[in-house]
Amino acid sequence: MKLTQAFVGLREARDLFAITEILRSLRSLRMTFVVRMTFVLRMTFMMMGFASTANAQLGSFNPNPGPQGTFAIRGGHVYTVSGADIPNGIVLISGGKITAVGANVAIPAGAQVIDATGLSVYPGMIETGSSVGLSEIGQGVVATVDISEVGSFNPNAQAFYGIDPHSAHIGVARVAGITTVVSRPTGGIISGQAALMNLAGDTPPKMAVSPKLALVIDLPKSGFGGRGFARAAAQQGAPADANRVRQLQMDSLRTMLHDAEAYAKAHAAYAKDKSIPRPAHDVVLESMLPALNGQMPVIFPADRATDIRDAVAFAEEMKLKPIILGGLEAPSVAVFLKQHNVPVIVTAVMKLPSREDDPFDVNYSVPAKLAAAGVQFAISTGDKGSEIRTLPYNAGMAAAHGLSKSDALKSVTLWPAQIFGVGDRMGSLDVGKMANVVVTTGDILEAKTDTKYLFIDGRAVPLDNKHTQLNAIFKDRP
Repeated sequence: MKLTQAFVGLREARDLFAITEILRSLRSLRMTFVVRMTFVLRMTFMMMGFASTANAQLGSFNPNPGPQGTFAIRGGHVYTVSGADIPNGIVLISGGKITAVGANVAIPAGAQVIDATGLSVYPGMIETGSSVGLSEIGQGVVATVDISEVGSFNPNAQAFYGIDPHSAHIGVARVAGITTVVSRPTGGIISGQAALMNLAGDTPPKMAVSPKLALVIDLPKSGFGGRGFARAAAQQGAPADANRVRQLQMDSLRTMLHDAEAYAKAHAAYAKDKSIPRPAHDVVLESMLPALNGQMPVIFPADRATDIRDAVAFAEEMKLKPIILGGLEAPSVAVFLKQHNVPVIVTAVMKLPSREDDPFDVNYSVPAKLAAAGVQFAISTGDKGSEIRTLPYNAGMAAAHGLSKSDALKSVTLWPAQIFGVGDRMGSLDVGKMANVVVTTGDILEAKTDTKYLFIDGRAVPLDNKHTQLNAIFKDRP
């Protein structure tokens, strides 16, 4: 009986821990070790074959959403974010868009009605500082990590092509109310291009909202000797050498950007006069043109005040549209950021104080201080994948330390959408916007709140995920 139960568990859940139960049962039959292992291997491969046949997504923990249809979410407390709340409101979804929001909305015939009485209705949250889909198990399983490229300058590297739609982090995050993420590459000085992705779909094109959202430039840091060899030189007590290497890195970056400007001028000249030699096509330089033309923002990771100032100064020098990612010391340069109209993606909320004499809430209060100074910001976990599910609790902690609850909600919905230029498409419950809608049992920023219904791009998304599957497997085990 135990042997049969173990095989069923292996077949349905691909739970390799079931092999332990099989071995224990076979020992009782006094089989030799070789016979036991041969038997186990044969049965394991057979059962795995059954599992892959039954599971069309070949091991995905993320069930695919249903088709777009017409849905009426009726009776819930609607938090539009962009305007006043609507108690006992109705949100109508059709064709992937929000088609009506209000207290007295006519529900069309044939619409699937969802009774949200006693529930809360929110726009989906947006995580803006992650690398979701690019890194699954960061420590120990190198094959699941595709977060960076070799070399220091990779503007043509696009996160979109590396995203794994079957990442277990996706299903867990969306059940927390996160429907959209900015997934970015890391490493080098020009890391590549970040993508804006919905957390539903079995291929990157089905998930993509904006495959080429922003360029990521990680400037060599002042005072710490830049990056790579420069940082090592600084740690070995050679600040002069470190600063020299940092300056060389900055010069190389400027040269590449100026080369891209020259490349654009050469192609523009050829377009006007076909008699001149046709410039060679350069995929690296070509990929930087949207940022240089102001059509694509540039993400600058920076936490220290000096690094934030350096990033803004460099962006103005090169006529780029900067977004600061990190912002640990952003409050100390809040006036500067406001003057230069530079937004900040705050990833520091849940970090420990960095200085011995810092108050315990120095990082909890960063968003409140930026809001008081009039700086545009959004809140992010800054995590590569597994911890992005804590995004609502980051915003909730900020609300508990000076940030208003309405601003805390905006910091993970409407404001990140506006910072990346998609505020007209998502971030609030307004007519015409993408139907990314979350129906919860209470305040979406509270840890005790559960998600009851979830829509991404107007598609109903099952709430099953790796956590629920593992819970079902192990909850009844002795």
